[in-house]
Amino acid sequence: MDISLFDYRLPKSLIAQEPIEPRDYSRLLILDKKSKKIEHKKFYEILDYLFDNDVLVFNNSKVVPARLYGKKLPGYGKAEILLIRPKDKEVFDFVSWPKQWVIIGKPELKQGQIIKFSKSLKGEIKEVLNYERIIYFNLEGDALKQEILSLGQFPLPPYITNPTKRSFLKYQTVYAEKEGSIAAPTAGFHFTEDLLKKIKEKGIDTQFVTLHVGLGTFLSVKTQDIEKHQMHSEFFELSENTAKILNQAKSKGKRIIAVGTTAARVLESCANENSELEEKQDWTNLFIYPGYKFKFIDSLITNFHLPKSTLLMLVSAFAGRDLILKAYQEAIEKKYRFFSFGDAMFIK
Repeated sequence: MDISLFDYRLPKSLIAQEPIEPRDYSRLLILDKKSKKIEHKKFYEILDYLFDNDVLVFNNSKVVPARLYGKKLPGYGKAEILLIRPKDKEVFDFVSWPKQWVIIGKPELKQGQIIKFSKSLKGEIKEVLNYERIIYFNLEGDALKQEILSLGQFPLPPYITNPTKRSFLKYQTVYAEKEGSIAAPTAGFHFTEDLLKKIKEKGIDTQFVTLHVGLGTFLSVKTQDIEKHQMHSEFFELSENTAKILNQAKSKGKRIIAVGTTAARVLESCANENSELEEKQDWTNLFIYPGYKFKFIDSLITNFHLPKSTLLMLVSAFAGRDLILKAYQEAIEKKYRFFSFGDAMFIK
């Protein structure tokens, strides 16, 4: 399947640079898969489309300030790194903060390069793995955590060209809990605490899974044939209790609504051939593109995604490529705001 099938033209003026305030006043495109009907609303009006037979599933991963700036030693050349994950893939541990991390960086960082981040924190590039690097810090545990929390920045996407203090402050969902993402699960940006309260008062169940967003979610597709693209693995967790609740809801015919592509990938990664969820704590490189048969989710709340991205391919698999591109074109004509801080779509 050729990557050009997932391309579209977007005026740069429609790339959202800052979040809407309040969050739930962003726009909402309602897309009905069956009737192919499109409606235009405000996000808080999603309450009119949610019922007590629904279950919303959120990704509660919390973005960490994973972008660090330093100086290359010897000399004074600048260096920038982005923490991807701890080197030990058997554990995804943002609690103990080990010394060894997988990173990407610029300019090109060579083996043996030492980077000074502060008076206390240094790191040495120990291994070169294609475009990834392994860095060994001179600190670990709470000492490393405090340095990174003090020095690091939230890794806003490059298309946010002039970020403000507010941009960094708002690059987190209101329900974020488990530290580990290097990019936010942005479909959740539109929910406020007040909207979540109203959702619960309406009798709508809310459940939480975890997927720590890494390179797999936002790395661009480099192959012309999308089926040759290799997704990077991302750590996820579905608890036994949540799996049980969701399986019971599904068996009763309740509508399972994934809030974001990351929540969708967790549920699809945990669903067996009988469309039942199994408790898991693992790494997923599940790549969903047209032809994929969804096993568990019924509806999807999502943002508007970059051209040729794996996220656009996922929503195209869910609703059909032609219908998605038609909805995107209508959103462009009506000047919706796109990408991380942009508007939302509810595919029902």
